[in-house]
Amino acid sequence: MESNEKTFGGLKLSGFFMLFLLFILLVWSVFLFTLNISGGFLFGILGLVILFVCLFGFMQVEPNDGRVMVFFGKYKGTIKENGFFWVNPFYEKKKITLRARNLDVPPIKVNDKVGNPVMIGLVLVWRVKDTYKAMFDIDSSSLAMPAINTTDKQHPSAVNIAGGALMGRMNNFEKFVKIQSDSALRSVAGLYAYDNQENGDEVTLRSGNKLVNERLEEELTNRLSIAGMEVVEARINYLAYASEIAGVMLRRQQADAIIAAREKIVEGAVSMVHMALEKLDKEGVVSLDEDKKAAMVSNLLVVLCADEAAQPVLNTGTLYH
Repeated sequence: MESNEKTFGGLKLSGFFMLFLLFILLVWSVFLFTLNISGGFLFGILGLVILFVCLFGFMQVEPNDGRVMVFFGKYKGTIKENGFFWVNPFYEKKKITLRARNLDVPPIKVNDKVGNPVMIGLVLVWRVKDTYKAMFDIDSSSLAMPAINTTDKQHPSAVNIAGGALMGRMNNFEKFVKIQSDSALRSVAGLYAYDNQENGDEVTLRSGNKLVNERLEEELTNRLSIAGMEVVEARINYLAYASEIAGVMLRRQQADAIIAAREKIVEGAVSMVHMALEKLDKEGVVSLDEDKKAAMVSNLLVVLCADEAAQPVLNTGTLYH
């Protein structure tokens, strides 16, 4: 989507230079008051009025901050250059921060690809990239009330008002990001199973962390780009079965682990029995017919596959004939 953001091209003077000019205007206005000439008082009042209006043109832009300039409802550009400036006092200078912000989305209950309820949460790092889209393509007009300085029981200063407006604006941005993150998380979680016991090569929420996080970042980027926001990083930070099936799934995992272990034990036992029979036959230690081989195989498998140590019974023969 094409961006409408542009650099402010209007009149922008150094704030320190303008302070010097306004100081000269103040001295000149006071001087006119002292002159006993016709119209001197009127011109002095006019100079003070101009001085007062010009005071609203000062602004300060800090690193990774910006000012969206609006002139009677028309967007005129964005100032990202750092410093102390003076512009036309009739410009509305909307402050916006371009700094990275963290969002910790609490775990939510969703259904994975096979329908199992799981709890999943994410951590998101985001920032405003396009000031035009952020200010004008989504609703950010509902601002939080600025904090009132209760120590002197006066109305908040212009700095406090601007700070409260910025805080409210960024809070509204964060609400938008949170809602979209919740929706993206539900969408991505439905594409993968929590775990796949049958096919270990399939990407799952549990095993495919890198691929799942990349898919999540892509989904979030598509959703937040309409608001001029950039996804710096997104990753799943919590993943578990929902409480109603956690116990059952734990027993299933334990059963699968036991089966896998048994398969490994049987595979090793058969290999050892085969090796023992070949060794006995090759070196001619003893000659066994098929029945005795079968009995030996059975005994060896019982010994090798038993959970507990086998108790051997020794046949020493008989002392009497």
